[in-house]
Amino acid sequence: MNNLTLLYAFLGGAVVGAGAAMLFAPEKGEDVRARIKALLRRKGICCNDTEIDALVEQLTTEIDD
Repeated sequence: MNNLTLLYAFLGGAVVGAGAAMLFAPEKGEDVRARIKALLRRKGICCNDTEIDALVEQLTTEIDD
């Protein structure tokens, strides 16, 4: 196999892999917390950032178990 062909194959795979990672990557934690806070406020529940962090930690622990 030609070295140039191997390089193109490698670069093509890297591009496809990077695209797939962008599509399937979860949201940033900051964005998830903001969405949770907005949802709770719409439901009439007011929480501060510390309470949201505690809720996220609790849910993460329950999901992992």
